[in-house]
Amino acid sequence: MIKVYRGELLHFLADPAKVALQESYQHIEDGLLIIKDGLVEQVGEASELLPLLDDGIEVIHYENGLMMPGFIDTHVHYPQTEMIASYGEQLLEWLQNYTFPFERQFSDLEHGKKIAEFFLTQLLDAGTTTALVFGTVHKESVEAFFTIAQQKKLRMICGKVLMDQNCPDYLSDTAQTGYEDSKALIEKWHKTDRLQYAITPRFAPTCSTEQLNKAGQLLAENPSVYLHTHISENTNEIAWVSELFPDSKGYLDVYDQSNLLGRRSVFAHGVHLHDHECKRLGETESSIAFCPSSNLFLGSGLFNLKQAQKYDVNVGYGTDIGAGTTFSMLSTLNEGYKTQQLRAEKLSPFQSFYLATLGGARALDLEGTIGNFTKGAEADFIFLDYHATPLMDRRMHHCKDLSEKLFTLSMLGDERHVKATHIMGERVQTAIAVTT
Repeated sequence: MIKVYRGELLHFLADPAKVALQESYQHIEDGLLIIKDGLVEQVGEASELLPLLDDGIEVIHYENGLMMPGFIDTHVHYPQTEMIASYGEQLLEWLQNYTFPFERQFSDLEHGKKIAEFFLTQLLDAGTTTALVFGTVHKESVEAFFTIAQQKKLRMICGKVLMDQNCPDYLSDTAQTGYEDSKALIEKWHKTDRLQYAITPRFAPTCSTEQLNKAGQLLAENPSVYLHTHISENTNEIAWVSELFPDSKGYLDVYDQSNLLGRRSVFAHGVHLHDHECKRLGETESSIAFCPSSNLFLGSGLFNLKQAQKYDVNVGYGTDIGAGTTFSMLSTLNEGYKTQQLRAEKLSPFQSFYLATLGGARALDLEGTIGNFTKGAEADFIFLDYHATPLMDRRMHHCKDLSEKLFTLSMLGDERHVKATHIMGERVQTAIAVTT
């Protein structure tokens, strides 16, 4: 089945930090996106491709906005949806006072389904089409999430939390039960339709060495799954890790000793990494999820993007709901820019949108599958409206080039500016009337 969309089009071909800017993206003022059976067939100038279409093929025309690949969220907690905007704590206190009590509810499969439905709808409304997602310690939380994601035909990655120490009894598993539950979930869900599994130790303080080693065993036995955890988010957390693991050379080394680094390993935050840790992440092709909204909200610190780039570490954006305060990737780009300003560094709008699309795909080892409009990629894409609000409309009239348009979208944009989201070429929102 052929579907065709026309409009201004942007996608990235490479990292703007590594190649000449003009070589890093393709921008077409009047472009055509041709989709066959849910996959990208071709992109190009409308004037060149329209005459080649068979008679009778409908062309859906998006005007006064920008078509681009769907956003990719490389770190988010779906069970924390209802506790977003909980007041006044830093990381460790926030976990005890808010997170753990909320996560207790996810032993109930039906509760998990209800929250997963709302969570995924929020993501799609915000233009996010793929996410790497934390469940809870309960198998049911992952069953619920994957059930709803499968119904929506989404490419999603999720995993059961592993946590056997320094946590409430009602959220504790053991090294062996965590291994067994994760193995069963991998066998049932990994690579089922568009779903993939992530082995998910919460973070080093809540995992014994035995449990981290069992996670490493799972990863060795299932090399196509992901490893998803936290690292170096908060200075008190880092000090705690040093006390709990005195034989380690640092926070990252705790994971490294259990063989948890690799091409599909994603470490959230990394706000306070040492150079030697970034070097090791780069060597192992591991990834960092940059979560500016959460880092600011919890007072954790300012991520050093330049450091990660220096050591060739894969980086994608994460909203980190519920410490993050928005599902909107556009709003997250806003926060990301400001964190780098506070570091006296510049974050260009091209780099921001790269990190939210192709950069996220690379961080998740999914380049060629999602993240841009290369031939054969899954056609998950969005349409951003330049005139969704009076302020955006007025500011856009003064934009002289694409860079200004992108920066304006990232500073003033939010869910209101995502006027259509498409999954495998099919629109899943009805917020905009289209012309043909």
